[in-house]
Amino acid sequence: MKTHELKNRSSEQLNQELIDLLKVQFGLRMQHATGQLGKTSELKKIRRNIARIKTVLAEKGAQ
Repeated sequence: MKTHELKNRSSEQLNQELIDLLKVQFGLRMQHATGQLGKTSELKKIRRNIARIKTVLAEKGAQ
């Protein structure tokens, strides 16, 4: 997910994407805690995507 792609989306779309990613992150954290997660790098990718979305939402709110 690229930042320029996120900037073209509406706030409603970004909020929905954020909710979806938070659900995915929760699932991955539970898999990691129980030892079922094979690719731990997925946690890092999801966390960074969440941060990107929050940053773009903050920029839109400041305008």
